Amino acid sequence: MTRPKSSFAGELLKGASQVFFMENSLTGILFFVAIAFASYASGVWATTIGAAIGVVVATLTARLLDCDEKSVASGLFGFNGILVGAALPTFIAASPQLWAYVVVGAATSTVVTAAFGATLTGKWGIPGSTGPFVLTGWLMVAGAYSFGGLHVTGDAPKLATDYVQGLAPIPQPIELVQIFFRNIGQVYLLGSEISGAIILLGIFIASVPAGLAAAAGSLVAMVVSIVMGADPTLVSQGLYGFSPVLTALAVGVVFLKTSPKVVIYALLATVTTVFVQGALDVIVAPAGVPSFTAPYVLTMYLFIAPKKLMAPHPHRPVAGHIVGHEHRQTGARTEQPRDQPGPSRV
Repeated sequence: MTRPKSSFAGELLKGASQVFFMENSLTGILFFVAIAFASYASGVWATTIGAAIGVVVATLTARLLDCDEKSVASGLFGFNGILVGAALPTFIAASPQLWAYVVVGAATSTVVTAAFGATLTGKWGIPGSTGPFVLTGWLMVAGAYSFGGLHVTGDAPKLATDYVQGLAPIPQPIELVQIFFRNIGQVYLLGSEISGAIILLGIFIASVPAGLAAAAGSLVAMVVSIVMGADPTLVSQGLYGFSPVLTALAVGVVFLKTSPKVVIYALLATVTTVFVQGALDVIVAPAGVPSFTAPYVLTMYLFIAPKKLMAPHPHRPVAGHIVGHEHRQTGARTEQPRDQPGPSRV
C-alpha cells in the first residue's frame, strides 16, 4: 500500500525537532515557541524570522533536489537549515543583504547535509548530525567580513592570552538553575532560561530517556565548567553547556543502545565535550567566528566511530544513502510511522 505523502508543515516542524534528534511535530511546535519567546523577551525578532526562513528554504531545497523522500518527511534536511537561519542573524546585523544571505546559507546547508550523508555517513556509518550547520555557518560568518553589506556583530576576536585565568566563585542557587536551562536553550542560540525549559519540555514529550539525557548533559557540563574555573560570564550564558547536552543525547540515547556501559561512555564523552568546547573557543576566536556546535560534532564523531565495539542499535535496512542524524543501510525499504514519539532512529 502506498504511504500518504507528508504535509509540508509537518516536515518543517519535524525539521525543528530534529535539532535534538526528535521526530515529533508537537516537539517542533514547542521549539518554535521557545525561539519566539526569546525574541519577545529581547525585543529582537531576527532570530525567529531567520529560523523560519532557514527551515523552509532547506526543506524546499531538499524537495527540489529530489532528496530521499523519507528523510525529507522526517525533517532530516531541515534541522541544519533552521540552525543556519537562527545563527546568521545572531552574529550578523539585520539588513536586506542578510536575508538573502540566510536564504543562500539555508539552501547550501541542504547540499552539505546530502554530501555528509554520501561520504561520512555512507562510508563510515558516522551520522552527519549538525556538522553541515557548523561548516556552513563558519563559511557564512567568515565570509560576511568580506562584504560591505554585511556587518558581523559581537565580541572582537581574542587571542589565547586574553582568556580569564583563575577560579571563579560558585554561582548562587538561582543562577545554577538559570545556567542549567540556558545550556539547553543555547543549542538554538537562545540565552533565555525560559526558552531552555520549553525546549526540555518538548524533548520529554517526545522521549523521556532523551529528556533525562539532555538534563544530565546540562548538569554535567555545568558542574565541570564551574569546577574547572571556566569564564563565569560564558558559563552563566550557557555557552559551555549546549554542546555537552547534544553529546549526552547522541552518545547515551540516540546512536548507541543505552546500557550501564554506554551510560559511562556517554558521561566520558560529555565531560570531554566541555574541554573540547574550551579548546575550540580559543582556536576559532582569532578568526572571528563562533564555535557553534563544533565541540559536540567533533566529540560525537570520535566517540561514535568505534560504535561496533559498543553494541549499536539494530538499524533497520532501507533503500538509499545515509543522511542527517540517522544510520541507514542498503536494502529493502521498511515502512515507518510518520510521527514517532521518541528519538528519530532507523
